Amino acid sequence: MREISYSEAIREAMSQTMQNDQDVFIMGEDIGVYGGAFGITSGMIEEFGPERVRITPISEAAISGCAVGAAMTGMRPILEIQFSDFIMIALDNIVNQAAKNRYMFGGKAKVPVVVRLPAGSGAGFAAQHSQSLEAWMTHVPGLKVVQPSNAYDAKGLMKAAIKDDNPVLFYEHKLLYPVKGEVPEEDYEIPLGKADIKKEGKDITIVATAIMVNKALEAAAELEKEGISVEVVDPRTLVPLDTETILESVKKTSRVLVVYEAVKRSGYGAEIASMIAESDAFDYLDAPIRRLGGVETPIPYNPELEKAAVPQVNNIIEECRKLMNK
Repeated sequence: MREISYSEAIREAMSQTMQNDQDVFIMGEDIGVYGGAFGITSGMIEEFGPERVRITPISEAAISGCAVGAAMTGMRPILEIQFSDFIMIALDNIVNQAAKNRYMFGGKAKVPVVVRLPAGSGAGFAAQHSQSLEAWMTHVPGLKVVQPSNAYDAKGLMKAAIKDDNPVLFYEHKLLYPVKGEVPEEDYEIPLGKADIKKEGKDITIVATAIMVNKALEAAAELEKEGISVEVVDPRTLVPLDTETILESVKKTSRVLVVYEAVKRSGYGAEIASMIAESDAFDYLDAPIRRLGGVETPIPYNPELEKAAVPQVNNIIEECRKLMNK
């Protein structure tokens, strides 16, 4: 199978869907000739023209308001916010309009809008452009939240997100953009709410999100050399969450580590840990649930400090050793 990058997979998903559905269009700052802040939309204005690749002013409030309005009137907009940190300026439209509209109109209204959100640290963009704030959005009823960890998932989940009749927040980790993986050229979708076991194991379950899936897989390979067998579960979507796959894995291994890049306190990993603790899988545990998240500090600009602020492979390995009492 051919290999393409995470960014190419997202572009292909949008392009293929736009070819088949005239109601789909994209909008955002500098997404035309410039191709967006990370080049994801490169070539799309030449393919679809300025009517369907709409370059907007620098105003997240205006962009999100237009996107929500377009979705409510029958279009399927894909909104790019240059950095996920800037979603704060668009929160009223997303939280009070997009998320609530279907409920307030008795299920008769639809708001099929996808909000693309480049997120995460590691690229040297410092404190205001490197945060992981996805847990904020999972707290809002009416919003779906997606976090693909590889190119294959990015394409399939994006296709499903565009076709969904509800607002979907699509978090893309910036460091994953150049990472290549096997991706079919043909059309396919990955249902929202279906986790994936990236690696099977028998001693410890690691539930990891976004780029932490890749780091967990690296850690698992090293731990295998020590005789520790790690199963890596990727939720892929935070809302809806595939609890069944996670719980079955925990029952099998009897130990669990939840890894996420966001600040550990009140991060989404706390929700996963609570879900496990409140389920019948709790009775299968041979050790306390452990969480590994970022430290409580703004993301530093200094490269070494930036790495120290979020979990790395060695941190995951050390947490797994503690779980195994080694």
